[in-house]
Amino acid sequence: MGLERIEARFHGNAFEPHRHDTYAIGVTLQGVQRFHYRGALQHSLPGQAIVLHPDELHDGGAGTEDGLRYRILYLEPSLLLDCLGGEALPFVRDAVVTDPALRDTLFSALAPLDEELGDLFVADFVAQLAQHLRRHAGKPAKSASKT
Repeated sequence: MGLERIEARFHGNAFEPHRHDTYAIGVTLQGVQRFHYRGALQHSLPGQAIVLHPDELHDGGAGTEDGLRYRILYLEPSLLLDCLGGEALPFVRDAVVTDPALRDTLFSALAPLDEELGDLFVADFVAQLAQHLRRHAGKPAKSASKT
């Protein structure tokens, strides 16, 4: 299908620097998510979306002693390309995005982790996600926290 979804819970440093072949796009649910990405320390709070592009080095962990919980999906770039009709993949500069509409779209796929997503749902979801990513492409986020 080209789309994998997970929920993760961590305390402390969760993972060392690594890369994905896919987009990693998710929502912080509880706690503070802390990670290094594109040379800057990033923080994501509950309700904020995270957009990590394929093949970009990042690490991650909890930003406080309270730990962290988030849901994330790993999306094959080819799925986005298919719905963009030949346009280039949108490049979202900021890893942390505050956008309730994007968050709600992500939750539509991330909330039912125990349910199989049908092909029609995935096609519609990816089309909606592509629109959100286009909107944020090249725009600095207003409330992303960078240190």
